[in-house]
Amino acid sequence: MLSLPSTAVAEKSAGDYFVHSLPGAPEGPLLKMHAGFVEVDPEHNGNLFFWHYQNRHIANRQRTVIWLNGGPGCSSEDGALMEIGPYRLKDDATLEYNDGSWDEFANIMFVDNPVGTGFSYADTDSYVQSLQEMADQFIIFLEKWFVLFPEYEHDDLYIAGESYAGQHIPYIAKAIMDRNNKSPKHKWILKGLLIGNGWISPIDQYPAYLSYAYKSGLITGGTEVAKQIESQQAICIDALDKKDGANNIDTMECEKILQEILRLTQVKGPDGNMQCVNMYDIRLKDTFPSCGMNWPPDLKYVEPYLARPEVLQALNMGDIQQPAWTECNSIVGGAIRLKASKPSYQMLPEILAEVPIVLFSGEQDLICNHIGTEDLINNMEWNGGKGFEVSPGTWAPRRSWTFEGETAGFYQEARNLTYVLFHNSSHMVPFDYARRTRDMLDRFMQVDIANIGGKPTDSRIDGEKGLETSVGAHPNSTLAQETEKEKLNAAKWSAYYKSGEVALVIVVIMAAAWGWYIWRDRRKRAGYSGLFGGSMEGSSERLRGAMGLENSRHKRGDVETGSFEDEELEELHLRPPGQGTHATVEDSFDMGSDSEDEDERVNGNGMDKGKGVET
Repeated sequence: MLSLPSTAVAEKSAGDYFVHSLPGAPEGPLLKMHAGFVEVDPEHNGNLFFWHYQNRHIANRQRTVIWLNGGPGCSSEDGALMEIGPYRLKDDATLEYNDGSWDEFANIMFVDNPVGTGFSYADTDSYVQSLQEMADQFIIFLEKWFVLFPEYEHDDLYIAGESYAGQHIPYIAKAIMDRNNKSPKHKWILKGLLIGNGWISPIDQYPAYLSYAYKSGLITGGTEVAKQIESQQAICIDALDKKDGANNIDTMECEKILQEILRLTQVKGPDGNMQCVNMYDIRLKDTFPSCGMNWPPDLKYVEPYLARPEVLQALNMGDIQQPAWTECNSIVGGAIRLKASKPSYQMLPEILAEVPIVLFSGEQDLICNHIGTEDLINNMEWNGGKGFEVSPGTWAPRRSWTFEGETAGFYQEARNLTYVLFHNSSHMVPFDYARRTRDMLDRFMQVDIANIGGKPTDSRIDGEKGLETSVGAHPNSTLAQETEKEKLNAAKWSAYYKSGEVALVIVVIMAAAWGWYIWRDRRKRAGYSGLFGGSMEGSSERLRGAMGLENSRHKRGDVETGSFEDEELEELHLRPPGQGTHATVEDSFDMGSDSEDEDERVNGNGMDKGKGVET
């Protein structure tokens, strides 16, 4: 594997990361996206891969969500293509829109983290060996990424993910807070964290294996199977009670509880082969000993799609030689466990003092089950209280949540922490209910679509509707386009009227200049035809060309008068609205818009799982 010189990396611009086409994408304008590698460890050839989608619409603020999958060592392309990204795979070559993707009102960026995960790479003997090292490299990634894309640095920033990302996310959040406290020139606006079915507190999660198995009916108390598992749990508790036992993220004596549950509850399937419960969704069965490693079903499409040469080229992989994409890299997981890291739950009280957090769980998940998350909350002290106790003997209520007329789960919140339980959902909640998780995200970000239009979804907590949000709108939403068109027209009229005032001044100045020129010209000999010997058309063309180049560099921001650059306003005043402009309404959207350095239109169509705790 060849490493690129750091100077070559430094010379890259945003245009080098622009995705011109995406094989298998739906017909129509391509969503605006960037992808590629950012070097985080020059000494060891460490590079993180990102895939960024710009928001389809802007509500009341600019927001960016970073999504991380877990593992450790599992790729965030799971999140991109099976959970919250704008596309899902219909087969191994065809993408379709994800109804409920998270990019409606927020930019979303998927990062294969840490190095060695997914497309990210490093020298194989240089994988990170602690969570702090992982967080430090992620800060380097963000620093360099914001240099490439400075327009996003002042967005409200959210970090989201699932499973073992419950360790990654708090470490990264704490690193951002530490960076901000050092008073850098640009502080990053960390507005919130979202962790789904998170592996956050091992001392709460390990004992919850048995509790959940009893509650869900996987095992029955008093049976021989139950006694064997209880015996293993006792060994686990002894290990956790030893010195520093509570400071370990992984304890092998406790990992065996889950292994025993899966082994002792297996049954013979219709085909005569042994089957076990799917640890990520107990409603399902899988072959033993996979027990969920073959799930979700979309995975059979993701791996071949991400192996296609034209896809790699589209995502700006270039000629970098690296192993083929795999969902999870067990070597990364093994390396990060070599050096002890304290579990992230110990950071949560400090983070919650400044940053709101959402913990959400799918109730059918065994491996990072909701009982463990609820025990974490009940045992944790933060912001002057313990658990969801709001006053002595009084706990924050569990508020029922209905979504489009169906029971969806419940909300519970106090002192900057929100807990959401999703009924009938697995370890990968967005895989099951992308629309509902989008509603959760929009509530958390306090998105209000009242100022941009769009049909709000019917989402109620205890029968009450919050801020109106729109879930699952098609990227070419007619209503959204009409709203944007109204704003664009309003901006054009404002520019037109404003230009009239400016034009009056210009006319006066030009008249005076013309009079002076005529007077001066008459004093010269007859037959003088101008400085350039005649026509000025060539010069005029060059001026228009220069102006056009500047206008091809689309800026972020809502379609209001204040969003136009001076050059754009100059062009707008040349023709009144309704008599033709240099751009269509569709061009004002980010979908299908060009890169900062591109002039051509982008078309939609381009020609051992190793899981510790994750999918």
